[in-house]
Amino acid sequence: MGVKLRFSRCSLADCLPLLLLSLLIAECASRPLYTLPSVAKAGTKKPLQTSRPFNVAHRGANGEFPEETAPAYMRAIEEGADFIEADILSTKDGILICHHDVNLDDTTDVADHKEFADRKRTYEVQGMNMTGFFTVDFTLEELKTLGAKQRYPFRDQQYNGNFPIITFDEYIAIALDAPRVVGIYPEIKNPVFINQQVKWADGKKFEDKIVGTLKKYGYRGSYMSQDWLKQPIFIQSFAATSLVYISNMTDSPKVFLIDDVTILTEDTNKTYAEITSDAYLDYIKPYVVGIGPWKDTIVPVSNNTLTTPTDLVAKAHSRNLQVHPYTYRNENQFLHSGFHQDAFKGFLQKYQTED
Repeated sequence: MGVKLRFSRCSLADCLPLLLLSLLIAECASRPLYTLPSVAKAGTKKPLQTSRPFNVAHRGANGEFPEETAPAYMRAIEEGADFIEADILSTKDGILICHHDVNLDDTTDVADHKEFADRKRTYEVQGMNMTGFFTVDFTLEELKTLGAKQRYPFRDQQYNGNFPIITFDEYIAIALDAPRVVGIYPEIKNPVFINQQVKWADGKKFEDKIVGTLKKYGYRGSYMSQDWLKQPIFIQSFAATSLVYISNMTDSPKVFLIDDVTILTEDTNKTYAEITSDAYLDYIKPYVVGIGPWKDTIVPVSNNTLTTPTDLVAKAHSRNLQVHPYTYRNENQFLHSGFHQDAFKGFLQKYQTED
């Protein structure tokens, strides 16, 4: 049974000149070309490895560079990631972008841009009131003037403000231009909110736009098919209704994300505890190849110490569903008691639970 793991690489950057070189962009056809320094010569790319669990670079190498930026993804590829993961949102003018939150405050310098001071809003997002600056109130041109920054103060701050938000197309280009086959792992992020706030002239929904973009670049095929192996992809979402909605549009494999069991889903008003029931897993099984649970739903934590494992993995495997747990970080701030300075030991403890 496949188990896919999402890691955030968290060491100091040690090859700035190489990375600056890799950020040179050349126009190629209708999209930018993101050429890595070690790009393969003409010929067949090294295929995706399928002999071990996949290493999914969660938001890129975000311990070194601001998350979901071009250098974060390119660095992750250089370090050997099998897949690069991104959260897909929309701008005010309907352009798909890569950014983790609909709120821009935590990971951009938007607060320093006085010209946008009047854009601060309060919205209800996933049942909670949130105040700040939101992607849906900015055009792509405006968002491109912002600089990305590190989410956490204990990470390297030297690149703050140096790199812009990238589009979904640019993210795909980075994967396609890699010197070996690298998969993408896009998330349909906050679809309820995006569909409420952004209206496309052709009447399409947010989910339609994501699938349309993937088709434009040739992403298709069921898991492990020849088409899939050429351009590997998993489409993920915390909103099961979005995955069901796109099931007739694309045969690309889909993963249902699971948050902390106490949190309400954005589309069903049920907790994730309720939608990990046997009945709900039976319902979602025809539409997905796996589940993507927050790792503490596999082995819960009390006082920063691991407790007794749940039966979630067993329930998934009994239905032939893969398990793609997230997120493994190697900083002490994210490691449970007993695993400090040893991120792999923490991962291994969870992984052995899944066997």
